[in-house]
Amino acid sequence: MTKQSLFSIFTLLLLFALTSCEEPYTAEESTPVQTQKEKTQKGNLIVSVFQLEQTPFSSMTRTAAADACTHLNFAVYGLDGTRIKQINQTLTDSDFGKASFQLTEGTYRVVVVAHSSSTNPTMTDPGKIQFSNSTGYSDTFLCSGTVVIKDEPVNMRLTLERIVALCRFVITDDYPADVTRMRFQYTGGSNAFNAISSGFGCATSTQTINYEVSTGLKQFDLYTFPLSTEGELHLTVAALDANNQTVRERTFDVGITRNNITWLTGEFFKDSGSPASINEVNINTTWAGESHTTF
Repeated sequence: MTKQSLFSIFTLLLLFALTSCEEPYTAEESTPVQTQKEKTQKGNLIVSVFQLEQTPFSSMTRTAAADACTHLNFAVYGLDGTRIKQINQTLTDSDFGKASFQLTEGTYRVVVVAHSSSTNPTMTDPGKIQFSNSTGYSDTFLCSGTVVIKDEPVNMRLTLERIVALCRFVITDDYPADVTRMRFQYTGGSNAFNAISSGFGCATSTQTINYEVSTGLKQFDLYTFPLSTEGELHLTVAALDANNQTVRERTFDVGITRNNITWLTGEFFKDSGSPASINEVNINTTWAGESHTTF
């Protein structure tokens, strides 16, 4: 073989080697492919709050949203009830209303809670999500369901429904000079609820709320998770002085219904006879209805 032939063969081999190191171009590569890190940051499960009861969440201003809730808790559980991931949001968060999770393939339970309590509930167990007496209770909404994660990302748009009953206690007479605080203790509802099945209360408990009255506050909202659709609260209301001594104490039995407001209105520091009959009055589309009683 001549030197010229050897040079030609070497040149061909070099060109082949150079061209085989290049990635072939395709039109699809004009759109960058997501890296694994980017996929993880975005998540393969996107959970969005679509609406609270009958109010579209997307149309709420932050001021309007604050009337319904200031906290959102997103949690993902295995079907055995083990909590896998949780994201807590407050109204000031830029992504308030949307959470992203990166999960392996499988079936999961997703629980979303909206509320305005000053702290988040304990969500270790979806069968018993619990709020604390020390931080109070608020209007609370829930959505719970299962989702299957496979190859493609899943977007969930959820509607949260109210799961509390509200007793609204209103005092119409003046406070005695020595009263500094009102204490409300009630049983018959629950401070915890079951997110797996019904969203009803799941623990017999005594709920206690204290209000300072230096600002002249006379309307008090007492929330509870009913043990069933309807129930009854046994309510003890005490007016206390600066030394925590009882100035006046009264008890009431209050009928409650989930997603309904029961009003108790009257002169607390005077005896005004037995309560009047309760009348059901539909007020708006936010709450299912209201009932009013005087004391």
